Amino acid sequence: MNTFRSIDELVKTLDREKMLLKEMFSKRKSPSFRYDYALELTEYKEERIKYLIDYGIIRDSGNFLEMEDIYLKFFEEVLQVNEDINVSFVQEHLNRLNDHIEYYLKENNEQRKYAYQREVKRSLKNIALATVRNVMDLKRNVDNTYKNEPNYQIKLAKLKKLDEKRRNIALLITKSEDVIDHQQPTFFRVAMDVQMRNVVSDVKLQLNDSFHNLIEIEKEIIHYLNLIAYQNRIFEKVRKLKYLRDQFLLEANTDIKRMLAERNPVWMEPSASYRIKLSIDNLRNSTDATELIRKVMARRKDKTKGPQNVAEAIPPEYLSEAGELFDAINLQEVFNAFSASGTHLFRFVMSYSYPKQVSEGEKVLFFCQIASQYADSLDFTDRYESTADVEYPLIYAK
Repeated sequence: MNTFRSIDELVKTLDREKMLLKEMFSKRKSPSFRYDYALELTEYKEERIKYLIDYGIIRDSGNFLEMEDIYLKFFEEVLQVNEDINVSFVQEHLNRLNDHIEYYLKENNEQRKYAYQREVKRSLKNIALATVRNVMDLKRNVDNTYKNEPNYQIKLAKLKKLDEKRRNIALLITKSEDVIDHQQPTFFRVAMDVQMRNVVSDVKLQLNDSFHNLIEIEKEIIHYLNLIAYQNRIFEKVRKLKYLRDQFLLEANTDIKRMLAERNPVWMEPSASYRIKLSIDNLRNSTDATELIRKVMARRKDKTKGPQNVAEAIPPEYLSEAGELFDAINLQEVFNAFSASGTHLFRFVMSYSYPKQVSEGEKVLFFCQIASQYADSLDFTDRYESTADVEYPLIYAK
């Protein structure tokens, strides 16, 4: 099988065959995408189909064509229609996170330490992103399983499997939070600069939101399982009654006449109602659903609107144009001026003309912040100097 030599070649191929790939992706559930139809979408040029097969984008299955799994999963991930929930990705990112933290703590070279620190940030972001996507896929799969699976035994088995995946996602969220809060205290104390603090804060917020969403999904799964159990009990009772009626044994083997004579709850008791969410796909594609929505909206327009709650007037003091001024140093301007100079960073920061009075400790802090925030644009050398009990590396602009 051939491979693409560049991203340009890959993107150009995907763009040229976008009509074929679009149709194959939309019909990925059907195994009968005929070769003749693909030939029509490629302007009857068989060499284009053969090119896609040779480069592993699609595969030939006799008279039918299928999209290769690697591209199928890529489109499903990007378009967020993936049905496979893979929690192993989060575990892999966790292992990579611990490895890079270990490398950072053992490394003595400052430039390589910054490289490991960037990898830690990337691993944290990947953990949050993979967790959020898994939660979204889990929510969608739970709804689709209950609403679209016709076999109730398969539906019950799928919901139990999804509940097991929910527990695995919750366990990985707990492990991720434990790594940040307890398992690696040395790293997050030593390497906690401004960017790392923001990344950790965002990741913990996303993990917390995902955990709360898992609680709602758990409630929904329990609700669906209760509905299935209730429907199954009703189905079993109806089937037994039907069998007895067909065998003319209903009145002889049951006390149905006495029970019906003693009770008449039809008009007195409300019927059991169970909340079932409508399928979004059905609402989008069904003409009957569109007509029903129009009728409901027409009825709502006919009804008189009741009194609405009106918020109180905004106090005048909140509408004043007075603002609060913060006297802060713009590190971007300092870095721009340093890039145009020929000296090293520490000497420039200590001798820079600031717009306000700045202490020596604040200048040292500016030096650390610039070295951290603009590490990609700086050249870290292995030489060190010391001034007034402060040892610092010689850092130059690239």
